[in-house]
Amino acid sequence: MNSRNFVVACGSVVAAVVVAGCSSGTPNPNTSPSPSAPADSAQNVSLPYAGAPKVSNPLQSSLLGAQPCQEGLTSSQLTDVLGKVVAGSPTTTAGLGVSCTWTNSEKGSSVDVAYDTATNDGLSSWYQNTKPKAVVWQPTHVQGFPAVAHVTNGGAPDEFCQVTIGINDQRTIDVSVGLGPAKKGKLNPCQAAEQVADMVMTNLRQKAGS
Repeated sequence: MNSRNFVVACGSVVAAVVVAGCSSGTPNPNTSPSPSAPADSAQNVSLPYAGAPKVSNPLQSSLLGAQPCQEGLTSSQLTDVLGKVVAGSPTTTAGLGVSCTWTNSEKGSSVDVAYDTATNDGLSSWYQNTKPKAVVWQPTHVQGFPAVAHVTNGGAPDEFCQVTIGINDQRTIDVSVGLGPAKKGKLNPCQAAEQVADMVMTNLRQKAGS
């Protein structure tokens, strides 16, 4: 199964989003498994399935471009989240899509935005493949789009959370953040990730003209 590697962050993040007041250092990696294709592909199975909600107000898949580092978060949003504007580090994961990680090396804090453009089952695949392994699984909505906040077995739910948003029944966006020692046990990382996810969806909807 393919996986995206995310970072458990520490550092200073404003807007009460991620972290505050911890020493700098090398972030510890945390892995959040991504969905693999089900035995029956979307060509043979009606979407959604596996209990996933239907996206009633879909956005076009073409809105998810190849450059999340340029599109995912604005300079102002990065300042709010990481305390300053930093360059994003792009990654392409075979079978999944493209992602971007922004890291404040002085604080050790990071945020990641990923476009799942290489799969066609959207939230359904996450419900089928990730939900059974989750130690945190919280269905939610981000600007009216169905989403789920989750941490898989082996993750640190008091430090890390990923929010996966269905922009239509075939495509999702993943947003992950982590909490540093100063905020561990004081902030809910899933609430933090949902706030950043709201920023990402604001940018995507502006791109769509909605």
